[in-house]
Formats: sequence, structure tokens, C-alpha cells
Amino acid sequence: MVEYFVGEVTARTAADLLSIDKDTAALFYHKIRVVIGQNIRQQTPFTGEVEVDESCFGGIRKGKRGRGAGGKVPVFGILKRAGKVYTVPIPNLKTDTLIPIIREKAVPDSIVYADGFRSYDVLDVSEFKHQRVDHDKELVGHSGNHINGIENFWNQAKRVLRKYNGVPKQNFHLFVRECEFRFNYGSPKQHLQILKGWLKQEGILY
Repeated sequence: MVEYFVGEVTARTAADLLSIDKDTAALFYHKIRVVIGQNIRQQTPFTGEVEVDESCFGGIRKGKRGRGAGGKVPVFGILKRAGKVYTVPIPNLKTDTLIPIIREKAVPDSIVYADGFRSYDVLDVSEFKHQRVDHDKELVGHSGNHINGIENFWNQAKRVLRKYNGVPKQNFHLFVRECEFRFNYGSPKQHLQILKGWLKQEGILY
């Protein structure tokens, strides 16, 4: 079953392939996500160059898109260049919500790349070295003044979540953890090895 999870096979499809009850498969997938969440939260603060950004997740809806879109779940992300990403669902996109997360996960004097969203304005007078990203001028990002890394993560995460055709809101944070794990921990072969080790520690696999 772990192999199917790593291969991004949905629980419903895995149940059909293994001829088991779909609720049994869904429960096992849930346990995997819980274990992932328990094991990837302990990360040291980021140093050096980091990228910050937010993205809104949810089903396809008519009307406003992007920041402020109705019915969406906002998620904030901070990425260490050439390193890992940290994500957290947030209640809103206000400065008072975003800046404390940056302060928790990035050490002072880090170079923080962010787009022109007004909630990041306070970074100009903060303990960080704030670099604003102008998407109109930095589409390719040759100067290094870009947030291509975190945007790449958003694209990957949305591709993974799209396969589930809707995620229960109460478990959304676990699905985001899954996407974070897939991005941070190497290849599918490495994912399988790591997950089996974690599940054995929890007594879920023997």
C-alpha cells in the first residue's frame, strides 16, 4: 500500500487494484499523512537566501481568482534556496499573520525574496534584507531576484492535490504536509524508504 501512496495513486484506485475495502485504503493513507506530519515539523530555521509567498488552494470556482478568492484556503510558504520548503495553512493574508511566521522560520539578516504584495512591506524596515520581486521584469530571474523556487512548489503541490478531486477541509493540512514531504525528501525511491522507516517506528508496518 505504501508503494501506491508514493506513486500518487489515490486510495480509491489502490483499493480497487488490491481488492480491499475503499475505507480501509483511505484510513491507511490517512495514517501515512499523520505520520508524515509528525516527522517533518522539526526543521531548523532557514538562513541565507529564502523565498516567501502565499497561494490559495481549493476547487475550481467561478469569480475572483488569486488573493482574496472566495472559498479558497490560503497557505503560506517559505523556501530555503537549494533546500527545503515549509508551509502552513493560514487564516488570512495580513501582515500580522505572515511576518511572525517569517521571523520564526528565518534567522535575522537572511535575504528574503518576496513579491510586491503589501503585507510584505514591513520587511523593508525589519531585521531581514528584503528583496522585492517584480514579476513583470523578473520572469526569467537571471538576476537572482525571483521566487521561482516557491512558485515551483505551489505548482507541484496543486498538481498532486488535483488528483484527489477535492480534499476535506478538516484534513487539508495533512495533504499540504504530504506535498511538502514529496518536495523536500528527494526521489520516489527515497520517499518509499523514508516512509517505511517512519511507519515501522509507529508500529504501522512490521
